[in-house]
Amino acid sequence: MQINFEKSGGLVPAIVQDVNTSKVLMLGYMNQEAWEKTLSEKKVTFFSRSKNRLWTKGESSGNFLHLMEYKIDCDQDTILLKVRPDGPTCHTGADTCWDEVNADELAFLRRLEAVITSRKNEASEQSYTASLFKKGINKIAQKVGEEAVEVVIEAKDNNDHLFLNESADLLFHYLILLQAKGFTLKDVIKVLEERHK
Repeated sequence: MQINFEKSGGLVPAIVQDVNTSKVLMLGYMNQEAWEKTLSEKKVTFFSRSKNRLWTKGESSGNFLHLMEYKIDCDQDTILLKVRPDGPTCHTGADTCWDEVNADELAFLRRLEAVITSRKNEASEQSYTASLFKKGINKIAQKVGEEAVEVVIEAKDNNDHLFLNESADLLFHYLILLQAKGFTLKDVIKVLEERHK
């Protein structure tokens, strides 16, 4: 899909979103030259209306926005840039231009689920996760049960470090079990949301 730069006088809005957290970081404008430079260098470049020139975000601060993927809207006159930011995005030092914290602790779980999916589809003998999938649902379910018991045991003691580590093991193996059954955490969240109504 091509961007229609002429539709709005040569400049189109470019919405910048963190690829991991999905938080909107800023809004800028691009002309054809800024767009081409962004694609070739993989660092987001805008057309600065105040400076009347191309401006690569981070050229003075070092807080570059690394282009990971992009989408063009249905009218072909707005770009969504999914980026990996090097640091704060706003010139004020804030994470976003709306002074929001750019954090989503659950984003890691989405990445972890993607890794589990890739391991499920590979036959590597070196991957613990792949070997569990190869052993089948009974072994995976057994492992979840073992980890659950260990969480209960550690919950009764006062060692927070061991409790958190066993909890992480349980969550990891539960994510594997979900995928072995053809589901993801999103399916469980949907059930919880429906119960919450």
